[in-house]
Amino acid sequence: MTYSGAVRVGGPADVHELTDLMISKVAVGQMNNNAYLLRCRATGEQLLIDAAAEAGTLLRLIGADGIASVVTTHGHGDHWQALDEVVAATGARTLAGRYDAEGIPVPTDVLVDDGDTVRVGEIALTARHLTGHTPGSITLVYDDPHGAPHLFTGDCLFPGGVGNTWQDPAAFASLLHDVETKLFAPLPDETWVYPGHGHDTTLGAERPHLAEWRARGW
Repeated sequence: MTYSGAVRVGGPADVHELTDLMISKVAVGQMNNNAYLLRCRATGEQLLIDAAAEAGTLLRLIGADGIASVVTTHGHGDHWQALDEVVAATGARTLAGRYDAEGIPVPTDVLVDDGDTVRVGEIALTARHLTGHTPGSITLVYDDPHGAPHLFTGDCLFPGGVGNTWQDPAAFASLLHDVETKLFAPLPDETWVYPGHGHDTTLGAERPHLAEWRARGW
């Protein structure tokens, strides 16, 4: 099966099958949020990135095996609308960036800092803290030993630009700086990008436009 990352609300999940990890992407809610279910192929353990909306859809995606953890990429409400119900149904522990956790109404079990490791089974994800879209947004990097890295960016990076910084030049400058230094600088062009809304992209597709984004200011 060929993974495209093109999903729609009410439609089926799209599954990216890697050697050690399965990534299921589904679109939920009125703001067309993406949620990602990660499954370690060696252990079967699962982790959900952004319980954004439609708890029933997410719980069906999770299935009978349940989840060990839910990571919330940032504190904006459209990324945690289903968190309470998903946690209640699964008993999953909750993780979020240290500086956004206070604004998430479901208690955060694990505060995540820049460089921390988030695990799902035998899979290790590296957290990167980016400031600008929110004070405590986190992205997650899976450095696949069998191929290109995989990057879950929340609302910090999309096809065509960085996340909304609400017409705040200082916030935009901070986010662009962090995106450049923490994502584009260390990671190769082949890195697959899974954003919080919309279609996937790669760092290679976006890298030529960094100067354009800086000049336009958003």
